[in-house]
Amino acid sequence: MSSALDKVVVMKFGGTSVEDAAAMTRTVNIVAGRKQRGLDAIVVVSAMAKVTDQLIAAGKTASTGDKAGALSISAGLRKRHLDTAAELLQPEIAAATQEWLNNKFDSLDELLRGIAAVEEITLRTSDLVVSFGERLSSKIIAEYVTQRGLDGVHVDARKCIITDDQHGKAVPQPKLIEERMREHVLPLVKKHQTPVMGGFIASTTAGVTSTLGRGGSDYTAALVGGGLHAGAIEIWTDVNGIMTTDPRICPDALRVKCISFEEAAELAYFGAKVLHPATILPAVQKNIPVYVLNSRNAENEGTKIIAEAPHSRSPFKCIAAKKKLTIIDIVSTGMLMSHGYMKAVFDIFDKHKVVIDMVSTSEVSISVTVDSSEHLPQICADLSEIAEVKYEGKKALICLVGEDIRGHHGMAAQVFNAVRHINVRMISQGASEINMSFMIEEADADEAVRSLHKVFFADADPEVFDTTAKLQTAAK
Repeated sequence: MSSALDKVVVMKFGGTSVEDAAAMTRTVNIVAGRKQRGLDAIVVVSAMAKVTDQLIAAGKTASTGDKAGALSISAGLRKRHLDTAAELLQPEIAAATQEWLNNKFDSLDELLRGIAAVEEITLRTSDLVVSFGERLSSKIIAEYVTQRGLDGVHVDARKCIITDDQHGKAVPQPKLIEERMREHVLPLVKKHQTPVMGGFIASTTAGVTSTLGRGGSDYTAALVGGGLHAGAIEIWTDVNGIMTTDPRICPDALRVKCISFEEAAELAYFGAKVLHPATILPAVQKNIPVYVLNSRNAENEGTKIIAEAPHSRSPFKCIAAKKKLTIIDIVSTGMLMSHGYMKAVFDIFDKHKVVIDMVSTSEVSISVTVDSSEHLPQICADLSEIAEVKYEGKKALICLVGEDIRGHHGMAAQVFNAVRHINVRMISQGASEINMSFMIEEADADEAVRSLHKVFFADADPEVFDTTAKLQTAAK
């Protein structure tokens, strides 16, 4: 069975790839191209660009009792989806699709009226509100795929992606997902039909709508690919792949041709915006290659993510910056040589479900970095019961990712010489062979990235990085 499924490609398209009729046309052209190659495509789409944000706003507005304001947001979204269907689809198909869309918007409006009546929105209700974005976009795409002769079938992702009941950011249940994928999607693939489903949305084992958290459409694609042991997973975005750093910060950023799963996961966690961090996991477990591609430049080969990437003569693959962090310093001379001090500290972070990015310790003090959040005052209040606590916000973590960093002599000296004009607050090296990180003021982050990129990518390995654009610029 696995050999037959080697020709299955899961194609995930983000919000900008389905933002309007023109973008949807480009997207389905890409799907048609894969089908022409003899591949069986499973299409996973996000909500149209900015729709999820507007749905969240509608829910919050309704929760204040402003029914008219919430329904006004919904009316704008209704018009946008109906207009897109009318522009994209032939009249007969458009009419049936618009009727379906109107029914869904009627349900959304009823839900918003209920929220406004009680002036409260729970995480469970919020999941239901925001789920409409992917449900609507996937229906339009499925109908257009059929219109283009590709035998599209709209699949409600909630039938296949099963999670626990942690609403807002539910945890997928891989065994149940695999069972449901084989029940609902595999038969369609075997008939060479084109299943189209929304990303991000799911349901609990009890059938209640849940979501995978923001950015979860990438995760959906990986879960779908893993559930069917697909041949490849393609993440279609509006950039040419994974870059050496954010091109908005550093215009000289280069496309990385190939990167390892481990490197990509590290980058995703530490601030690279192209991939959702959890996307990598189901692919790693099933050894499925992931491609990051550009729907606006489909001919570009993008970035390939595989278990083991080819060796690079450049020490680093990428530089990521994670901003809006806070350093918490925890000092307790009374706990000198005391067993259980570290556990007591980390239990507090666990209690508040706050993830720690970096840790630095001495005999009586611990410094940790966390995402700035509303939980910070309560965390510090709890910590103050066992130690002296102070915290500093507006910090940024700079992360350099590459292969065997510890094996390169003098690498730390080169890194910190490149940023010698910037004050470094915390340093982490050794926990990972592929990551060197340090903490600085958020205001210095962009300058640090540019300085590091200038030093370490001046002579990039053309086997690993796309240096053609840089050469063309130099020639001019």
